[in-house]
Amino acid sequence: MVTPVGRLPAMSLAVVGARFPNSDGSDRRREISLCSPGEPVELRPEPHNKADARAVAVISCRGVQIGYLTAERCGRVSQLLEQCREVQAIFQRASPSGAWIRAGFDGETPQLLATIADDNETLDNGADTGFYPDEIWPDD
Repeated sequence: MVTPVGRLPAMSLAVVGARFPNSDGSDRRREISLCSPGEPVELRPEPHNKADARAVAVISCRGVQIGYLTAERCGRVSQLLEQCREVQAIFQRASPSGAWIRAGFDGETPQLLATIADDNETLDNGADTGFYPDEIWPDD
């Protein structure tokens, strides 16, 4: 698929932190198990997050948080959420550390990818899998 000049390409993003409970007691892993590929998810910036003011929570279509974007990506995605007129995101699949989602910016409709990573990635423990599905942005 060719991306029009000036339009950001859709990107795959890892969701981590699924092992932690939500403040309301809901279980992130259980919610991830209920998500279906292609289902919409919401990206919600948390500028008052004590751990990271750039944090971006990922919320299922049922309104339950499934985790956060990785620290490596949340800075750039926070900027994009402020700058873009329309952001759409979909659930891709569960992973050992949480999940993978696909996000499109400025009207780009994210599409499911046939394959996006190997099932052995372990992002929650800080290990770098070496897998980056899209271009590396200048702030990285």
